Amino acid sequence: MDFLTSPEFWVALGQIIIIDILLGGDNAVVIALACRKLPPAQRTKGIIWGTAGAIILRVVLIAFAMTLLNLPFLKLVGALLLVWIGIKLLAPDEEGHGEVASSDRLFAAIKTIIVADLVMSVDNVIAIAGAAQNAGDHSLLLVVLGLVISIPIIVWGSQLVIKLMERYPLIITLGGMLLGWIAGGMLVTDPVLANPDRWQWMLKLPQTDVIKYGAQIAGALLVLAIGKAVLARRSKQVAVH
Repeated sequence: MDFLTSPEFWVALGQIIIIDILLGGDNAVVIALACRKLPPAQRTKGIIWGTAGAIILRVVLIAFAMTLLNLPFLKLVGALLLVWIGIKLLAPDEEGHGEVASSDRLFAAIKTIIVADLVMSVDNVIAIAGAAQNAGDHSLLLVVLGLVISIPIIVWGSQLVIKLMERYPLIITLGGMLLGWIAGGMLVTDPVLANPDRWQWMLKLPQTDVIKYGAQIAGALLVLAIGKAVLARRSKQVAVH
C-alpha cells in the first residue's frame, strides 16, 4: 500500500478523473437520449445497467491499450491522437446527437448506451492509458478508481459540469491543454526514442525530467495554439458568410 503515499499516484488519479469528466459529457448526453423514452420505472435501470456495461468495456479497453503502449511507435501514434483530441476539445465540431436512437425497451436502451459508449470511448481510452502509465505498477487500479469516482459524476452530474464549462470556458481550455501535456510525456517515452540499444536509426532522447517536462509543456502549448487558430479561422469564415 506504499503507493498510496506516492504523489505520482494521486496526480495521475486526478488527471484520469478530469479526463473522464471532460470527455464524458457526450457519453452523458447519449445516456439521456437513449433512455428518454423508457417508462420512469425502467429509466433508472437503463441508466445503471447501460453505464455498468460501458464501465466494464472501458476497463478492458484501457487495460489492452496500456499493454499496447509498451510497443514501439504506438506511443507516438497515441500522442498525436491525444493532441488531435485536445484540439477537438478546444474547437469541437458542431455535431448534434440527434442520430442516437432512443427506445421504449429496456434491453435496447442498454445496448444503445453500451455501443455508443464503446464507439465514443477511443479518446478516453488513449488519454486515460497515457495518464495511468505515469503511476507505474498500479495503473489498472488507477483506471478503476478513476472510473468509479468519475462515472457517477458523468451520469448524474453532467448538467452541472456542462453549465460550469459554459460559464467558465477556461475549464475546457485547461482540459485540452492537459491532453497535450500527457501527449508530450507519452511521445518522449516511446521505446523507439527512449531505448538506446534498439532502433539505432531513430533519434534518441535522454530520459531526464527536463526533456519530459519540456515535452509536456510543448504539447500543452501546441494544443492551445492550434485550437485557438482553428477557432479564429472558423470565426473569419462565419464573418465572411
